[in-house]
Amino acid sequence: MPATTGTLYIVSAPSGAGKTSLVKALVDAQPQVRVSVSHTTRAMRPGEVDGVNYHFVSREDFLARLERNEFLEHAEVFGNLYGTSQRWLEDTLAEGFDLILEIDWQGAQQVRRLMPQAKSIFILPPTQEALRQRLNNRGQDSDEIIDKRMREAVSEMSHYVEYDYLVINDDFAHALIDLQSIFRANQLIQKTQQQRHARLLGELLAQVG
Repeated sequence: MPATTGTLYIVSAPSGAGKTSLVKALVDAQPQVRVSVSHTTRAMRPGEVDGVNYHFVSREDFLARLERNEFLEHAEVFGNLYGTSQRWLEDTLAEGFDLILEIDWQGAQQVRRLMPQAKSIFILPPTQEALRQRLNNRGQDSDEIIDKRMREAVSEMSHYVEYDYLVINDDFAHALIDLQSIFRANQLIQKTQQQRHARLLGELLAQVG
């Protein structure tokens, strides 16, 4: 049994803010941190792996899981369904791992209602111009689609006030340090340390002589 349960972190950002890269770098450096793998009905893209990027399921399978209340949160984005398995999330936290949920502000609101102890982090780009440039550099979308994504990004960013922590990704290395600092500080909270080091604390406070 782990000495302490893990912490749930909600991480949100507009498309192009660098969230995925920052989270990957954080998880690569901190083995006690894991990323939740959502279920989705969308088609698998080249290079994606089932069970790693997403759990790819049919719409019928997803709706059946929804009917059984298996999802902590769910949403429909561009006609595709996405959801987070509540049982897997609870099991992972119980094993002592910190867990990241990469979800939008709507999903974040659902999770906070059910798990108010969750910590939440919002990642912002340094400027609108930088965000547009990052979206352009992907080379995947037309100007019309990029304009649409920019409007969605501005709407998404307006919800930063609902989050506990704010990280500005103006420099990747600095933003990664900021993100790591949030996780490290929460690992050092007195209650968590008390659980983790119960034996040591007992020895330190033992009567002398």
